[in-house]
Amino acid sequence: MKTAVVILNWNTKRYLRDFLPGLIASTEGMDAEVIVADSASTDGSLEMLHHEFPAIRQIRLDKNYGFTGGYNRALAQVEAEYYVLINSDIEVPKDWLKPLVAWMDAHPRCGACGPKLLSWHDRTRFEYAGAAGGLLDRYGYPFCRGRAMKLVEKDEGQYDTPADVFWVSGACLLVRSRLWKKLGGLDERFFAHMEEIDLCWRLQLAGYRVTVVPESYVYHIGGGTLPNDSPAKLRLNYRNNLLLLENNLAKTFRAQGYSVEGALGKARRRILTRMLLDGASAVSYLVTRKWDAYKAVVKAHAEYWKLRRKPDPDEVASQQKEVTIHGWYSKWMVPRALAGKIPSLRSE
Repeated sequence: MKTAVVILNWNTKRYLRDFLPGLIASTEGMDAEVIVADSASTDGSLEMLHHEFPAIRQIRLDKNYGFTGGYNRALAQVEAEYYVLINSDIEVPKDWLKPLVAWMDAHPRCGACGPKLLSWHDRTRFEYAGAAGGLLDRYGYPFCRGRAMKLVEKDEGQYDTPADVFWVSGACLLVRSRLWKKLGGLDERFFAHMEEIDLCWRLQLAGYRVTVVPESYVYHIGGGTLPNDSPAKLRLNYRNNLLLLENNLAKTFRAQGYSVEGALGKARRRILTRMLLDGASAVSYLVTRKWDAYKAVVKAHAEYWKLRRKPDPDEVASQQKEVTIHGWYSKWMVPRALAGKIPSLRSE
């Protein structure tokens, strides 16, 4: 099999019923298979699949290992040249997959790619989770071409040229299976949220590109597992942002030509700055009486200190230097987003 299109499901029976038929139809005539991996759902998902989609291959996990652990265990049971990770709350048009596969076939130094993510609720606009490809600012705040914080642009063709980006959303991501295996898949400490940014960053550090292929587009509902205003999601985002920086910053500075000691020191200072910014956010939540948000930040930092792994100096030393990290925004994007502007790498 060339392409395995794998949904990791946890209690989203209604989305499977709505969107699986279109997804299955979109792979007809291709060397591709749709697979549903289930994280011990309790909403009748498996029973529905058995009765309504009996031909679909199921991978049954014994519990919910999160996005990271679930996909790591599921894809270990799948043999294919390309893996496609796709959310159950995505509606696909007929020809969404072909441009992605064709791009990877034609560009062997591309490690992962993805489509434009459009909103299922308003198809003229980008969707928050990934828009037209992800970027990262100097302090680790992720944003997108077409989306920064709560600002979301209309899709007016402004991003209709393929572009190398920092990351593509795990809501719909195609990755070479050999690189997935070489890099060890997703970091299971993340559980969920920002794990795809970590994977894409590691792909770039390994010398591969990450690309948005806008000829392909899908429609994403978003918030299918955790709503956007969930304190649990906020905690995961704050915690995983720090893990993300710890995993990759020192190697990135090494790739830019710093000595090992210089790269490690610069990474430590940058992470400290980010933690201070998180502290300012926590104070803001406290002042505005957003108690759950305040507690989420405090808990996120406590969990980070338990989960963190200091960068290995030997690994930092072995980082290749002829590496270009695409989609890195050298400034802090938050002030511009608060001023109503989405930062652009081309203009700044």
